[in-house]
Amino acid sequence: MNHRSLQETREFFAAKAATWEEKYPDDGPAFAAAIAEMALPAGGLAVDAGCGTARAFPALRDAVGAAGRVVGVDVTPEMILSARARGRGDYGRLLVADVGRLPLRDGVADGVLASGLISHVLRPAAVLSELARVTRPGGMLALFHPVGRAVLAARRGRTLTSDDVRARHNLRPLLDETGWTLVDYHDTDERYLALARR
Repeated sequence: MNHRSLQETREFFAAKAATWEEKYPDDGPAFAAAIAEMALPAGGLAVDAGCGTARAFPALRDAVGAAGRVVGVDVTPEMILSARARGRGDYGRLLVADVGRLPLRDGVADGVLASGLISHVLRPAAVLSELARVTRPGGMLALFHPVGRAVLAARRGRTLTSDDVRARHNLRPLLDETGWTLVDYHDTDERYLALARR
C-alpha cells in the first residue's frame, strides 16, 4: 500500500484535480449503485470523506432528498476548487479538511462514503475511528472504488500484496476495532465495495 502524508497527498492530487474526472468518465453509474446500497434515509446527512471533485454529490443528494444534507471534505484545496467549478456546490457543502479531524459533531452523519480513501491515509485506524465518531449508531460506511483491487493494481503496474488494508482479512478486524461491523464485501473487477454499520 502507498500510504502518504497529508502534504504528499495534497501534492499528488493537486496536480490531477483539473482533469481527474475526465480520466474516468464512466464511473457515475458505479458510484450511484454503491450509494444506493448504503440505503441513506431521506432527510439524512451524507458525508463524502475524501470527496475529490465531488462526483458522488448528485447521487448522494438524490439519496437524502431535498430535505437532506450532503457534506464533502477533502484535504486538497485544488480538488475542492475543481468541485466548485463543476457546480457540485449546488448539491451540498464542500470543505477543505483532514478526514482524520472532521469539522463535524459526534453522531451527526447517517452515512459516509469513502471512495478510494483508505489506501491513501497514513493511519487507517485513526481515520476509521474518526468516521465512526461522526456517524450515528446504525449509520453506514461505504469504502468504495469503481474497480476492484486487482484491476486497480494492474492499472498502476503493481501486484496485490497480503498487507493491503482493503483485503477482507485485514479490513474486518480493523473495522471491528474502530467501531464498525462489516456487513457486505465485494472485490470484483467491476468494483470494490465494503459496507459497514456503525
